[in-house]
Amino acid sequence: MKARVTVTLKNGILDPQGKAIEGALKSLGVDGVASVRQGKVFDIELAGADKAKAEAALKDAADRLLANTVIENYRVEIV
Repeated sequence: MKARVTVTLKNGILDPQGKAIEGALKSLGVDGVASVRQGKVFDIELAGADKAKAEAALKDAADRLLANTVIENYRVEIV
Protein backbone atom coordinates (compact mmCIF):
# COMPACT_ATOMS: atom_id res chain seq x y z
CA MET A 1 0.00 0.00 0.00
CA LYS A 2 1.09 3.57 -0.56
CA ALA A 3 1.05 6.40 1.93
CA ARG A 4 1.91 10.06 1.95
CA VAL A 5 3.13 12.03 4.97
CA THR A 6 2.94 15.81 4.50
CA VAL A 7 4.89 17.97 6.94
CA THR A 8 4.29 21.74 7.18
CA LEU A 9 5.35 24.49 9.54
CA LYS A 10 2.85 25.43 12.22
CA ASN A 11 1.06 28.77 11.90
CA GLY A 12 3.08 31.53 13.50
CA ILE A 13 6.45 29.91 12.70
CA LEU A 14 8.57 32.06 10.38
CA ASP A 15 9.18 30.47 6.98
CA PRO A 16 12.19 32.15 5.33
CA GLN A 17 12.32 29.58 2.52
CA GLY A 18 8.64 30.25 1.76
CA LYS A 19 9.36 33.99 1.67
CA ALA A 20 12.26 33.43 -0.74
CA ILE A 21 10.04 31.33 -3.01
CA GLU A 22 7.34 34.01 -2.84
CA GLY A 23 9.83 36.65 -3.94
CA ALA A 24 11.17 34.44 -6.74
CA LEU A 25 7.66 33.75 -8.05
CA LYS A 26 6.89 37.46 -8.09
CA SER A 27 10.16 38.21 -9.90
CA LEU A 28 9.23 35.59 -12.52
CA GLY A 29 6.02 37.49 -13.16
CA VAL A 30 3.63 35.06 -11.47
CA ASP A 31 0.65 37.27 -10.59
CA GLY A 32 -1.55 37.00 -7.52
CA VAL A 33 0.92 35.35 -5.14
CA ALA A 34 -0.12 36.51 -1.67
CA SER A 35 2.15 34.21 0.36
CA VAL A 36 4.01 30.90 0.18
CA ARG A 37 4.58 28.30 2.91
CA GLN A 38 6.87 25.40 2.09
CA GLY A 39 6.92 21.90 3.53
CA LYS A 40 8.03 18.31 2.94
CA VAL A 41 6.25 15.35 1.37
CA PHE A 42 7.24 11.72 1.99
CA ASP A 43 5.77 9.09 -0.34
CA ILE A 44 6.14 5.73 1.37
CA GLU A 45 5.31 2.23 0.16
CA LEU A 46 4.36 -0.27 2.85
CA ALA A 47 3.98 -4.04 2.80
CA GLY A 48 0.71 -5.40 4.16
CA ALA A 49 -2.93 -4.45 3.90
CA ASP A 50 -3.87 -3.25 7.40
CA LYS A 51 -4.55 0.47 6.93
CA ALA A 52 -5.03 1.21 10.63
CA LYS A 53 -1.72 -0.45 11.54
CA ALA A 54 0.08 1.37 8.72
CA GLU A 55 -1.36 4.73 9.74
CA ALA A 56 -0.36 4.17 13.38
CA ALA A 57 3.17 3.19 12.36
CA LEU A 58 3.54 6.26 10.14
CA LYS A 59 2.23 8.59 12.84
CA ASP A 60 4.84 7.14 15.19
CA ALA A 61 7.53 7.63 12.53
CA ALA A 62 6.40 11.22 11.95
CA ASP A 63 6.46 11.96 15.69
CA ARG A 64 9.93 10.45 16.10
CA LEU A 65 11.71 11.23 12.81
CA LEU A 66 9.89 12.87 9.92
CA ALA A 67 8.60 16.00 11.70
CA ASN A 68 9.84 18.30 14.41
CA THR A 69 6.52 18.43 16.28
CA VAL A 70 7.58 21.55 18.20
CA ILE A 71 7.38 23.65 15.04
CA GLU A 72 5.77 21.36 12.43
CA ASN A 73 2.42 19.68 11.82
CA TYR A 74 2.01 16.52 9.78
CA ARG A 75 -0.77 14.69 7.98
CA VAL A 76 -0.77 10.97 7.14
CA GLU A 77 -2.79 9.76 4.13
CA ILE A 78 -3.13 6.16 3.02
CA VAL A 79 -3.61 6.37 -0.77
